[in-house]
Amino acid sequence: MGQGGVALRGRLAAARGAWLVFEDEAGFSMTPPQAKTWSQRGRTPVVRVRGRSRRRISIAALTCYKPGHRSRLIYRPRRDDGNRDGRKSFSWRDYRDLLTAAHQQLGGPIVLVWDNLHVHKAAELREWAASQDWLTIYYLPPYAPDLNPVEGIWSLLRRGWLSNVAFSTPEHLVQRIRRGLRHIQYRSHLIDGCLTVTRLTIRPA
Repeated sequence: MGQGGVALRGRLAAARGAWLVFEDEAGFSMTPPQAKTWSQRGRTPVVRVRGRSRRRISIAALTCYKPGHRSRLIYRPRRDDGNRDGRKSFSWRDYRDLLTAAHQQLGGPIVLVWDNLHVHKAAELREWAASQDWLTIYYLPPYAPDLNPVEGIWSLLRRGWLSNVAFSTPEHLVQRIRRGLRHIQYRSHLIDGCLTVTRLTIRPA
């Protein structure tokens, strides 16, 4: 479908009161991202971290936009239980449940935009999505993270709440992630700013 067709479908969805929702997922480990900080001249700051734990937490997040409404951030965590044979990433059922919860919270139809991750195109998920009259799905072009506002959410987390932190336990990491995401949730201008960076705009139908 050409850009004109996509725009037309988007306008029709907006006329039905749809939310434009972007999705992405990211993994976070016990090793903190590094960021610039202040220190005394000649004394380089050192952050000592525990290197024995390789456990990660994965987050799937949705940024939700609708003209005339406060922008929303919805997310779900998935923790690595350390089981070598256990699944570490989100399954198609996890995405189904996340989208169902988002539909209930937003109270209206959803136009979902996400990347071409293999699980996003799983036959079971596509079959389920086709049966939901409130859900329309579009896929981003390959290798286009700059078009996804959720990337901005990850950047805020890594540059703010997670940078230069010596995590003592996996629970400590989870606590910091939740604190950062809750902060963003209550500040819609941050969510709007993530959309602005992509240079995408949302206009009333």
